[in-house]
Amino acid sequence: MSTLETSRGQPVESAHALETRPSISVVMPIRNEARSIANTLEDLLRQRYARDRFEIIVVDGESTDNTREIVQAFVRKHGNVRLLANPRHWSSAARNIGVRAARGDLVLIVDGHCAIDSTDYLEELASAFARTRADCLGRPQPLEVSQPSTLQRAIGIARASRLGHHPASHVFATTEQEVPAHSVAVAYRRSVFERVGLFDESFDACEDVELNHRVDLAGMRCVVVPALRVSYHPRTTLAGLFRQMQRYGRGRLRLLRKHPETFSPLGFAPALFLMFVAAGPLAAIWSRRAGLFYVVVLSFYVLTTLGYSAVLALKARRWSLCAWLPAVFATLHSGAGIGILIEVPCQLRPRRTGQADSP
Repeated sequence: MSTLETSRGQPVESAHALETRPSISVVMPIRNEARSIANTLEDLLRQRYARDRFEIIVVDGESTDNTREIVQAFVRKHGNVRLLANPRHWSSAARNIGVRAARGDLVLIVDGHCAIDSTDYLEELASAFARTRADCLGRPQPLEVSQPSTLQRAIGIARASRLGHHPASHVFATTEQEVPAHSVAVAYRRSVFERVGLFDESFDACEDVELNHRVDLAGMRCVVVPALRVSYHPRTTLAGLFRQMQRYGRGRLRLLRKHPETFSPLGFAPALFLMFVAAGPLAAIWSRRAGLFYVVVLSFYVLTTLGYSAVLALKARRWSLCAWLPAVFATLHSGAGIGILIEVPCQLRPRRTGQADSP
């Protein structure tokens, strides 16, 4: 970066260096985020990036709480914050509205319920693009919150473990490395959308994975950068976690229908296991051997989750987690499995083409 020296010999950035920084558009797809949206916006507005070089585009899916009023207060105070409407509600549509409206050289997707601790986050983003020359960047996304409940702590630990997320995912990476975009990309050069199109609006989950898969198919590069880490708030109830995983399961099956090459046995293991659990007792009626096999497999699952939960609790030095971790794992697996299974009849119907056109 071009610099000048002050009278004390300290380097300062030249006016040319400031002017040549890439402009950044932060797109925030939200709906009913009244509890957290103000904190996330404040995190972004505290950035030490030149105020005229970044904008925040909040796209609201017709929130039924007071999310819009909170955002409008920021719009009135800050000239680089905009609020747009998303009548379709889904995040995929919100992302497209934001990307089409974006004026920046770089587009960053930020959800309305995450925490950005660093005031140099946007500077790190611009520097990482310049340093790596990647087409898109990914970031670690741990599930953390200040003063978490025991359940929230258990969800965060479980999701980061081998039993809690697909091993091909890099959302918990701790080292900078080039990786496939599909599981992790969240920041893009504008040229990415010009080349592969926008998000598919027939997806109400996994729309980012679907777009990122097209990025991989196009041969573009993605680098995961630990310095771009953000923290997400874990769900506060098992019911909320179940609904989240069910959406992910449905999105995974939609992704498979559109891109058959994305099939992974591990990704569909929860659905197969649920089918086994449901069919096992019926098979046992006809065969004692089948019944014994059913008991052995089910016992193996229970003992594995109990033992693994104990190991995780020991590492965290919190034995109270032992009461929650097995239930969290069961919720993760059953939610994803049921989501896949209930989506099957939907996918037997002719597919409605979603929007994935160029901006």
